[in-house]
Amino acid sequence: MKHPSGHFPVLSISGFSEDQSPRCNVLFHELRGAHSIDDPHKHDFFVIMLFERGSGTHTIDFIPHRIKSRQAHLLFPGQVHQWKMAQQTIGYQLMISREWFEWFRPSLRFSVSYYQSHPVMNISEAHYQLLLYEFRAIQKELSGTNTAWELVQTRCQLICLLISKIVGSASADFEGYHSNPVITKYIALVDRHFKQEHSVAFYAGKLHISANYLNIVCRKNLHAAASSLIYDRILLEAKRLLKVSEMSVKDIVYELGFYDHANFSKFFRSQTGMTPTQFKEL
Repeated sequence: MKHPSGHFPVLSISGFSEDQSPRCNVLFHELRGAHSIDDPHKHDFFVIMLFERGSGTHTIDFIPHRIKSRQAHLLFPGQVHQWKMAQQTIGYQLMISREWFEWFRPSLRFSVSYYQSHPVMNISEAHYQLLLYEFRAIQKELSGTNTAWELVQTRCQLICLLISKIVGSASADFEGYHSNPVITKYIALVDRHFKQEHSVAFYAGKLHISANYLNIVCRKNLHAAASSLIYDRILLEAKRLLKVSEMSVKDIVYELGFYDHANFSKFFRSQTGMTPTQFKEL
C-alpha cells in the first residue's frame, strides 16, 4: 500500500511486533538460515545486527557489504537496505524505536554520518562475546512476563557504548572524521541543509571560516574536497528517492534544490554514469 503523498510507507517497528503495539520500543529477532529482502526499503527505527556466522550480502544505502562471521551491522532510521543471507547464517537483531534511539544516541559518541559511512564492523571474539551477552540478556528480559523496560533501555545504551569503543580502536580512518571539530560540524550542517544549499561558501559562512580554509581542512583530514561531501549527500538522497518513492524525477529535482531537470540529470550522470530514469528502472 502506498502513502497518499506518493512515497512508499516507511516500515515502522510496530509492524514487526506480534501485538502491533504503537508503543513498542524494542524487539529482538534471531536470524537463522537463508533470508532474502529483494526490494529496497526504509525503517523509521534503529537496527543493530550481530552475526555469529554466515555469508551473503547486506546492501545499505546502495553499497553492498559482505556478511561474515563476528560482525556488527548498524542501520539508522531513513537508510535504505536489502539483504541476501546464505543458509548457514546465524545472527541476532535488535530493532529500537526512534524515540529510544534519540535518547541514547549520544552513547554512540561519534557522528551518525561516520557510522553511516562505516555501517559494518568486523569484531574480535572478545568483543563479540561482550555484545552477545547483552543481546541475550535483552532477549531474556523481553521474553519474561514483567519486562523491566529501564533495564532493557540501559542494556541498549551499553551496546552502543561498546560499539563506540570498538569503532574508536579499530577504524583506520576514524581520526580523519574526528580529529578536527570543523569536520564534525560541517558534516552535521550538510546533513541539515543539503537540499537547499549546494555551495561550500554557505557552510563556510555558518562555520565562520573561509571556503578555502574549509576545503583545506577537508583535504587534510578526509582526503576529499569540501564540495564532495555535499555532492555525496545529495546523490545519496537522490538514490533513496528514486528507489523507494514514487516521486517523479521532476518532483525530485525540486526536492533537492536543482534549477531544472537538465541540471539534475547532468549532476546525477556525472556521479553515476547513468541518468536518474535509468537508475530508477534498474
